[in-house]
Amino acid sequence: MVLVRLFVIFFGWFVVCCSSSYSMEDLPETIKKIKPSIVGVGSYDPLAAPRMVIQGTGFAVKSGHHIVTNTHVIAPIQKTDNLKLVVFVGIGKNAKIYAANPVLQNDTYDLAILKVEGVQLSPMTISAVEAFEGEQVAFTGFPIGAVLGLFPVTHRGIISSVTPIAIPASTSKRLTADLVKRLRKPYFVYQLDATAYPGNSGSPLYNQNSGEVVGIINKVFVKKTKEAVISDPSGITYAIPATFLKQMLKEIP
Repeated sequence: MVLVRLFVIFFGWFVVCCSSSYSMEDLPETIKKIKPSIVGVGSYDPLAAPRMVIQGTGFAVKSGHHIVTNTHVIAPIQKTDNLKLVVFVGIGKNAKIYAANPVLQNDTYDLAILKVEGVQLSPMTISAVEAFEGEQVAFTGFPIGAVLGLFPVTHRGIISSVTPIAIPASTSKRLTADLVKRLRKPYFVYQLDATAYPGNSGSPLYNQNSGEVVGIINKVFVKKTKEAVISDPSGITYAIPATFLKQMLKEIP
């Protein structure tokens, strides 16, 4: 019996170590596979300086003509008449821009689907199952825009919690109609132990081994001020589960 127990313990340890090693070794190949699907999402104004500004990240889905991002990424662009909504495709300073048009938006889940003409990208696969706590994930995007050119950056971590998105306000003065609605009927999001930055909004959250999308990065926990997010990040990031994205994609032919 003692020998059997020792074998079981050793075998369990071996499986855990091997699975962990497999995840780490597989990530570089996964990144290589999904990078052609990642785009910058931003604005273009021929009379401004700079003419092009990246507001966030997006990724290709369906046949490669549709881009997923956050509604809060494109909202400022939509409100300004002289700005054109565009996506940035390619690597480095030679990236090309293509006009984009929103075809479906959901403010509740902070998700937007754009259609791009003139280019067909490699679409990412949406996971058929929900992610679980402890799952090893990664996300790729543009955390500081394209200051040095269009070079996607990857961060990795685990899903540390599946938690309600609604956070109670500290005082009644901070209660808005939208927040009250969320408090009454909150939906669950993924909390990550990975650090994201403003430009990461819209980045795909994917399984490190398969590259399948399990969520969409949409916010970070701010522990001090918005200005300190880059210099002193909280290390807590939130992502919208891909379940809500799959519901939206069913509405697009």
